[in-house]
Amino acid sequence: MTVAETDRIEMAEIGDKLTLDMMFEWLERMPVPEGIKTEIVGGHIFVSPQRNTHWAITFGILTQLSARFAIDRQKSDVRIDYPGHLNGFASDVTLVAEGAVMNDKRQWRYQDVEFVAEVISKSTALNDYGPKKAAYAEANVPVYLIADPYQGRIYVHTDPKDGEYTTESKYSFGEDVDLTRTPLGLTLKTDDFPRD
Repeated sequence: MTVAETDRIEMAEIGDKLTLDMMFEWLERMPVPEGIKTEIVGGHIFVSPQRNTHWAITFGILTQLSARFAIDRQKSDVRIDYPGHLNGFASDVTLVAEGAVMNDKRQWRYQDVEFVAEVISKSTALNDYGPKKAAYAEANVPVYLIADPYQGRIYVHTDPKDGEYTTESKYSFGEDVDLTRTPLGLTLKTDDFPRD
């Protein structure tokens, strides 16, 4: 019997008791190659390769955050569980609050997240614009930034209220992104963000 067959049998026996921890445990046993990002959105597993453009934008954001925030507050591709049905995201960039501590499962808590940035991939774009945006708003993440290299655009969502972001700002790559009135208190430079 293969690992996949064993996992299918385990999943069938578990039924409605499926948890994020179980799903991530199965993922850890699978032969997922290095450089492949895995996350769970609404109970569905998504696997996507890291591209050069994707990494360049992610690194550009992290570099600018590093000038202002301690490195231990910055996360990339680290699992954080969010509200909603089986949402275990590995966001491209996450900034946690100063003094944030891991929970008893050695995971960061969504209640401590101050900023999330997602860089769009064609295969998972609908998640970033849809269910992940909704989960971040439900979690009251103050700032959610989407960088879309296909459009050459940045979308900044702020002011979460009742599970929705009430404010959206749009920028083109090359423009300065004004985040001075957010918990980040900085202007994000996008001159070097590549397009796909």
